[in-house]
Amino acid sequence: MTVLDLSKLKKGDRVQHPLMVQARDERATKDGKPFVTLALGNRSGSIDVAPTWQEKLDWVEGAMPGKLVQALGTVVSYKEKRQLELSGPLRLLPMGGLALDDFLPSITDDPERLWEWIDKERAALKSKALRSVVDLFFRDDDFRARFERAPGAPRGHHALVGGLLLHVVEVAGIGKSIAKVMRADPELVVAGALLHDIGKVDSYAVEPGGFTVTQAGFLLGHVVLGSLMLERRLPSLPPGTLSESQALELHHFIQSHHGVPEFGAAVPPMTVEAEILHWADEASAKASGMASVIASDEYFVDGQFSLGKPFPVDKRVWRRPHVW
Repeated sequence: MTVLDLSKLKKGDRVQHPLMVQARDERATKDGKPFVTLALGNRSGSIDVAPTWQEKLDWVEGAMPGKLVQALGTVVSYKEKRQLELSGPLRLLPMGGLALDDFLPSITDDPERLWEWIDKERAALKSKALRSVVDLFFRDDDFRARFERAPGAPRGHHALVGGLLLHVVEVAGIGKSIAKVMRADPELVVAGALLHDIGKVDSYAVEPGGFTVTQAGFLLGHVVLGSLMLERRLPSLPPGTLSESQALELHHFIQSHHGVPEFGAAVPPMTVEAEILHWADEASAKASGMASVIASDEYFVDGQFSLGKPFPVDKRVWRRPHVW
């Protein structure tokens, strides 16, 4: 099925495509009249629906998060932001015969290519101890299947089906390059990068309405969950594979990669390699956020500079008008 590219819609464009309800907000005006706002989307992104007022509430009846709908309308601009103005009722669609991933934001990279890179890096690890620990996860077919679909976050950077896989490849590649320049241990940084976000597999879930935080994710967070996952699997290694201090250092990568406690780290990075991993993680997250904003027409209306400070970058962004 050809998927409508929502990021490229402009004022006046006609929409008559199946979309997924990503959010629904039922509110009331100051004088008590009810209205509904919706967000519709597919794997290319999302678009807000102009408010549906009291006299047309039947147009959005049953349009709850996770439902597929046939949307008919025109793209309009309100306060310099795109909205979809409905021209008729939303029609609920059956899920059968449609691929869920067509309606959730997804990476454009080929997952097989990303796995080839990871597997090549795993095979190249000269340290038997590092390779053994990494293989505890990345040779596990069930873990790989869950890891491949997980988002990097429920919203924000890499909030995509496959976002975690892409993010980890970026972090490992960036970290490896920095380690070589800084004469640190590239293998250790790569291993730390592959392990640092394993907890997101248990922390986030992919559901018809989008990405959610699991019960474990709310109660513990992906940093703690990652260390717990590592701790549970380490006993399956042959005796003598890993020393106590080596195991602690791998936990340290997971526990410190957010840099400071204010941003979720249990402790700050205490080795050169952990410091490199932290900044590689930051580079992947921040650059991804910038690129997604610049690529979306939603944030630019006849200008080079973004409207306001778009999430997730929280600052104005410039689209250069020239080509180098």
